[in-house]
Amino acid sequence: MAMFLPRVQTMITVFYFGLFAMSFDFISGYTGYLSFGHSAFYGLGAYFVILVANGKVPLLGSGTPFMMLLLIAGILAVVMALVMGSVAFRLTGVYFAMITLGFAQILYVFFSNWDYLGSNPRDGIAVLGRQDGFSIGVPYVDSLNMSIGQLQGDTFTWGMDFAAITGIDALSPISHTIALGPGEVSYYMVGLVVLVCYFMLQRIIHSPFGRAMIAIRENEERARAVGYDTFRLKMGAFAISGFFGAVAGGLFTGYRTSVAPENSFYFLTAGDALLASIIGGFGTIAGPLFGRLFHEGLHEFLTKEGGGLLPYLRSHLGEGTLNTVILDGFTVSEAIEVFLNGRAGLYIGLLFVLFVLYVPNGLLGTLRGYLGGTVAGQVAAAVKRRVRGWKL
Repeated sequence: MAMFLPRVQTMITVFYFGLFAMSFDFISGYTGYLSFGHSAFYGLGAYFVILVANGKVPLLGSGTPFMMLLLIAGILAVVMALVMGSVAFRLTGVYFAMITLGFAQILYVFFSNWDYLGSNPRDGIAVLGRQDGFSIGVPYVDSLNMSIGQLQGDTFTWGMDFAAITGIDALSPISHTIALGPGEVSYYMVGLVVLVCYFMLQRIIHSPFGRAMIAIRENEERARAVGYDTFRLKMGAFAISGFFGAVAGGLFTGYRTSVAPENSFYFLTAGDALLASIIGGFGTIAGPLFGRLFHEGLHEFLTKEGGGLLPYLRSHLGEGTLNTVILDGFTVSEAIEVFLNGRAGLYIGLLFVLFVLYVPNGLLGTLRGYLGGTVAGQVAAAVKRRVRGWKL
C-alpha cells in the first residue's frame, strides 16, 4: 500500500494544482476556448499573497488574513481576465490560445526581472515579513483558524488517553487520541478550500449560465442566433475561471511560502493543467482533479525516492535476481536503473499519448459514458431504486 498510495505532501499538491486545473477546464472544457495563458492567473494569486506577506503591497499589512488575501487575489484575477478577454475573445481557435499565451509570457518576463520583488527575482521570492503561517478558517477568529505550511503548519490533537491519565489499564479500550502533524492539517484545510471551490464551480455549471457555456462549446453561431450574448458569456466564464485560478495560486504559496516565475507564470504550468484535464476528462470539472492525482501518483510510483517501485524492487529482489544477466552482460539491476531511475517523465508522456489516442474522454468522462450519466446521478438513482425496493 505504501508503494501505491501517494504521500500526504503529494496529495496537498494534487489539491491546489487540481483546483487550478479545474479552473482551466471551466473555460476550456465548457466553452471550447483553450486558455494556454491560464498560468497568468495562477501566478498572480501566488505572487500577490507573498508580496502582501512581505509588506510590499500598499494598504495591506503583512498580517492580513490569508482568506482575505485569497479573495482579493481572485478579484484582481477577474480584472485581469476581463482585460485579457476583451482582446483575446475577438479571435477564436488557436489565435485565442496564442493571445492568452502571449499575456502570460509578458507577465513571466516582467516578474522575472522586477527588482522590487527581491534581489534575484528570476530565482523567485520567499515569505520574509510574516513569522506565523498562513491560516485557513474564519478571519480574525483564532479558534476557527488552522495554519498550513510545510514547516509552520499547526498540529492538532483530539481525544484523551484515560489509561495514561488515571493509571488504570482497564480504561485502555476507551482511550483514543488522534494527533495530526503540520502535513495532515494542511491536507485537510487545503482540501476544504478546494472542496468548497469545487461545489461553487459545479453550482455555476448546472445553472442557466453554465448551460449557455455548453451551448457556446457545441455551436457558438447557433447560440448567438437564439439570442445569447456570447461575448459577454465568454467574458464571464473567463473571469470566473481566473478567480479560481488565482485562489489556487494563493493556496500554492500559502503552503510552500515561496514562488518563482518558473513554477507559476511559465506556460508549462498551463500545460500541466491541460495534461490533467485530458487525463481526467474535459468538461467534467472533477476530472482534472483526478487527472492530476493520476499524474502525481504515477510520478511518485515511478520515482527513485519514497516508497515507489524502484526502491521496492531494490529491496525485495534478491542479489541473485538483480545480478542475473539479461543480454550481453546487461543485468537486471542495470535494467532497473536504465528503464526506471529518473524516467517517470518518459512514461507519463507515453501515457499522455495513449490517453489522447484511446481514452479521448479521460478517466471520468469514460466512466460517465460507461454508467450512462454522471457518477453522482447514477449513485443517487441506484439508492432511490434500493429504497423503493425496501418499501415494497
